[in-house]
Amino acid sequence: MQALSSVAAKDSQIILEKVHELSADFAEERRERQRRRELVQADFDRLRDTGFFLTGVPIDQGGIWESSQRSNRTICEMLRTLAHGDSSVALVAAMHPAVLCAATGWMTIPEAPQPYRGAWDEQRRWAFQTARDGQQWGTIMSEPGSGGDTAKTKAVAQFSGQDGTYLITGEKHFGSGSGITSYMITLAVPEGETEPDLFFMDMRGVPWDGSVGVKLAAAWDGYGMLATQSHAMTFQGFPATRSAWPGARKQTGGGGASCMFTAVVVGVVETAIETARRQLQGKRESMRAYEQTEWARVEVEGWLIQQAYEGMLRAVEQEGSAGNRDTRLGKAAIAELAESVMLRICKVMGGGSYSRHSPFGFWLEDVRALGFLRPPWGLAFAQIFEGSLPSAT
Repeated sequence: MQALSSVAAKDSQIILEKVHELSADFAEERRERQRRRELVQADFDRLRDTGFFLTGVPIDQGGIWESSQRSNRTICEMLRTLAHGDSSVALVAAMHPAVLCAATGWMTIPEAPQPYRGAWDEQRRWAFQTARDGQQWGTIMSEPGSGGDTAKTKAVAQFSGQDGTYLITGEKHFGSGSGITSYMITLAVPEGETEPDLFFMDMRGVPWDGSVGVKLAAAWDGYGMLATQSHAMTFQGFPATRSAWPGARKQTGGGGASCMFTAVVVGVVETAIETARRQLQGKRESMRAYEQTEWARVEVEGWLIQQAYEGMLRAVEQEGSAGNRDTRLGKAAIAELAESVMLRICKVMGGGSYSRHSPFGFWLEDVRALGFLRPPWGLAFAQIFEGSLPSAT
């Protein structure tokens, strides 16, 4: 295992260096990329070529994943670096390790109890093989009206008659990476049951006209992360495979996924601060008192973002999934601080920040997206409150 660990560390560093080079190339095209309303397959082909998709494969099967404690920081560093060049690509990329390392339990739960053990092992190995083959994973979990609470899932899964295969019917949105990802996980309530469970769908080459059970309900036209293709879809009897261990998702922790989403926003904020600092260098002597104060606050809040982010990473390293509360606190804090930092930068930079020739207005809307990501504001603060005070009963 020590030898495998050394190999994983070396491979991870090579991948990180390649991601850094790719991000630098993306940054050269920033003005054009910030205006995009759709993803470009070539970007993800290049990302695949860096080896990034091996973040979703264990080291004993040719990947770089060791454990949440040992691998989360490295994956987040890759995503943070990628966000320096293109925030939309980075967010969609974050879904891949978040699915394979956290949401499904395939990475964090190597062995299922009987009678699911054999099927679970087979499903895990198949999923890891897809990642080795360069297939990308994503999610389309949320439903209109649920407030981000997956317990309120209304989509239904009808048994198809074939072992493990169901037909999904329901409305879903925020399918980030639609048309780019090969497989997407979702939630639905299996017929005859009362609670939702995890399913995954093969989305390769699937038309969105409703002819095979998937129809584009609304193309993504959000203000932030413009090119994530977080489309809304209507499913009608679309084939899906159920998790080989029903209920396994309840055994997984979301701390690592929270770190991965947050890493993208941290990368955006870092780039914005550094870009503003370079532009302000020659204006230092002419800055008014208000502008000086706002910039000083940018420095303070930027520092706080770094401390909160480091706290999230350490929580996972020290506690694994038990660090969920700390990662929830860190994500909420960074979501608020990032928006504040970007507002202050825009004030200091002036009205030109809202020109489409300036990157700052785009970055402001990009960082606001963190507060709406899994879980969104209302649910996030409900969860924080739930764990803050002991129940009176």
